[in-house]
Amino acid sequence: MLDQSLFRTAMSKLGAAVSVVTSDGVAGKCGTTVTAVSSVTDSPATLLVCINRNSWSNKTIKANGRICVNVLAHEDEEIARIFAGMAGVPAELRFDHVAHHQGTTGAPILTSALVAFDCRISEMVECGSHTIFLAEVVQIELGEDRAGLVYFDRHYHGVAPTAQRIA
Repeated sequence: MLDQSLFRTAMSKLGAAVSVVTSDGVAGKCGTTVTAVSSVTDSPATLLVCINRNSWSNKTIKANGRICVNVLAHEDEEIARIFAGMAGVPAELRFDHVAHHQGTTGAPILTSALVAFDCRISEMVECGSHTIFLAEVVQIELGEDRAGLVYFDRHYHGVAPTAQRIA
């Protein structure tokens, strides 16, 4: 069996965009920071999102059946920390620290997001410690053109088009 610590260290070398996945509905409002997001197809527009099965957000998302993937800008590192539970803000108070509005599905769209993908869950697959959510995009909201936030080597970093420089 492969060493779990070695696998996690190896995966830390795979840089990924940072997003906050939000949901609201019958089970209540939730949000969590993730890096496991990928496009699946453009017809119908579908995203793949992986969330730990033991998290409160996972259970809430399953019950609500909808999510919004809010891709964060470099300036939004504190938002990433808040929704990752790294800033000492209780889960039920996280939305008090960020401007947001409701998308088509009712899921919260973070106002500062580079782009928000408002989605309905079309399929769920349980795999090890995580649930893989296949989410059909019903609304896209583009934000301001700014540097993105990525997670690499266990740290947040800014990434910008080559024509821009990050301070």
